[in-house]
Amino acid sequence: MSFESIEKILEFAIDREKEAVAFYSDLINKEHFPPAKDTFQEFVSHEQKHVELIQKFQKDQSVLDGYKVEDIKDLHISDYMVEQDYVENMIYPDIVTLAMKREEAAVKLYKDLAAKADDEKIEKLFNVLATEELKHKNKLETIYDDFLAAQDM
Repeated sequence: MSFESIEKILEFAIDREKEAVAFYSDLINKEHFPPAKDTFQEFVSHEQKHVELIQKFQKDQSVLDGYKVEDIKDLHISDYMVEQDYVENMIYPDIVTLAMKREEAAVKLYKDLAAKADDEKIEKLFNVLATEELKHKNKLETIYDDFLAAQDM
């Protein structure tokens, strides 16, 4: 991945976040399981806030002053799963797996961008975004784990 400028990198990040909004919005329309719809609606809201954060950052980097990079525990459940595409009438655990793998990729992307940043504020932006995506991944992994545990009963 090579970019001409920080603006191009930020536009790339905005596009990835908009793709996430579209992905979760699409799942809401396709999914019939009410708890899944609620979770995906929450993610739509979060991903839209990420778009807004990056857009505000483009205008004023001090927007990050209120943010901290948190230490979120990675459960690593998705690390052992195979990526897949959405198919109609997909079972719930597979939909959650699909979402986990997307969040895993987002975490990696933002961590990579943060590591390559040569500006402290840009690095912080990408670390904040990586933290946010890791929260999503963690929530999905917990949902997945809880769902499977309930099936064993």
